[in-house]
This record gives sequence, C-alpha cells and structure tokens, in this order.
Amino acid sequence: MYHVKEEMAGFSSSQYLCAQVHWTVPVIAGVLLAFTLLFLFRTSFSDPGILPRASGDEALFNDRGADNNVDIHENSTQTRNPPRTKDVLVRGETVKLKYCFTCKIFRPPRASHCSMCDNCIERFDHHCPWVGNCVGKRNYKYFYLMIFTITLLCIYILTFSIAHIVMLSQEKEESTLITAMSETPASVIEALIAFFAVWSVLGLAGFHSYLAGTNQTTNEEIKGSWAQRHGEVVRNPYTTKNCCTNFSKILCGPAYNSLLRLREDKNQEKRDMDEVRKKIEKLLLDREHNLSQTLKNPEI
Repeated sequence: MYHVKEEMAGFSSSQYLCAQVHWTVPVIAGVLLAFTLLFLFRTSFSDPGILPRASGDEALFNDRGADNNVDIHENSTQTRNPPRTKDVLVRGETVKLKYCFTCKIFRPPRASHCSMCDNCIERFDHHCPWVGNCVGKRNYKYFYLMIFTITLLCIYILTFSIAHIVMLSQEKEESTLITAMSETPASVIEALIAFFAVWSVLGLAGFHSYLAGTNQTTNEEIKGSWAQRHGEVVRNPYTTKNCCTNFSKILCGPAYNSLLRLREDKNQEKRDMDEVRKKIEKLLLDREHNLSQTLKNPEI
C-alpha cells in the first residue's frame, strides 16, 4: 500500500488528486480555465460600445454653428464654438452631456472618451490594459464574469494544491510538511502563485460586485459622480435601489447591437437613396425630353 502511494507521490497534483479524491477535481479546474479564457477573449475582441464619430456634415454643423444665421455649406467667417455641455433630465436628475471635440458629438449619459482607444465609449467603465480593450456597455458583463471565474480558479487551485501537500505529509508517520513539499515542488509553486494572485483578483471581483450592485461604473466611482457635493445629495438615476435588480440588468441584460454596424447600415441606406434619386432624375429628364419632342412635333 505504501509502495503504491510512494509511486503516486511522484505524479502531478492533478493525477494524484484524481486518483485519491475524485476524477472530477482536474475536470472542474479545466472547466473554470476554459470559461476564464472564453470570457477573456470575449472581452478583448468585442466592441465595448464605440460611438461613431460625426460625419462630415454633422461635424461641420456642430463646429460652425447650428443657428439659422450661419450657413454651414458656405465658407462663412461667422463661426462659433459649440457649447461644451447640455443638460438633460434622467429620472428627475440633471445629467450633463459633454461635447467631444475629437469625435464631434455630444456624448450620451455615462459615455466618455478613451485616450488609449481614441473613441467615445458608451457606458464607459475603464480601459483595461490586461485585456487590451475598453470595458463598456457591450462587454462589461463578460469582463465581470472573467474576473469572477478567475477568482474561483485561483481559490480552487490554492485549495487543492495545499490539500495535495497535506495528504502527502499524512501518508507516512515520519512524513512532515517539509518532506511533502520537497516531493511535490510543482504544488508548492502553484500554491504560492495562487496565494498571491487570489488577493488581487478577489479584491477586484469584490469591487466590481459593489459597482454592479449599485449600478455604477469605475469612472463614475473614481470621479465621485454620485457623491455628496457641497451638502447637496446627488442621486444616482440609474440604480433601482435593489442590488439583485441591478445585477440582473447588467449581467442578464440584452446583447446590445454595435453602433458601428448601424453606421455601416446607414451608409448603405444613403447609397441606396442616392441610386434612387439618380433613377428619378433620369426618369424626369426622359419625360421632359419626350415632352419637348411632342411640342416640336405635334402631329406625332
């Protein structure tokens, strides 16, 4: 019996735990790893909610003026700077829409311009260098699920790495933790990496759980958008005052369409309208030509 256990001690931790505990131990670790990578790629390679920049006419309209006294289609010297903000009401609270001089648009509520991506992002949370992408309206739930699964994976690896070392130390009476650690250095390294990693990802998961439960973004929390100002209470108009409802809205909400695709569809629609207009102009020219021919030759 001891001879068999001594041979198994040389196995990897997954093989040892599979034989001594249950075969599902390494399977669950593999499933957690697969989901972590899936959510990582989904966060990294998806559109976070990029707002299309203004077209040429829209940008010219915003830059040169929207009043009737300025002709935006002529090289007029009457120009004005567009207002930097606009006030809108969201559930009874005044929210400022800021003008983006790069994208030439008024950003919708909760949107912000990312200096790294050089785009305005809808419901901007933050730019994550670890995924190489912004986290916004369309990929926040995948980002949250990624840090949640990686936290579970770190705790899982830490727990069973320690369990592997402890089980080895209890196989023989003369065995100690030191001898067990010398027999399986891989489990020691795994436990150390998981121990130091779990605190950062656990804190990050807890922070974003708080944000999701209160329906805030990292950008709003850092700036104190809904904090008390000068003794005046500022209410968050997006929260439902119910943690579970906020979670369900963010994590179980619909898959939002990319506005970039809508811009492509709009351009295609514009091309189709141009073709229709050309056909109508051609028909009118043909009718005018036939009418002129009829007037010249009334006998026809």
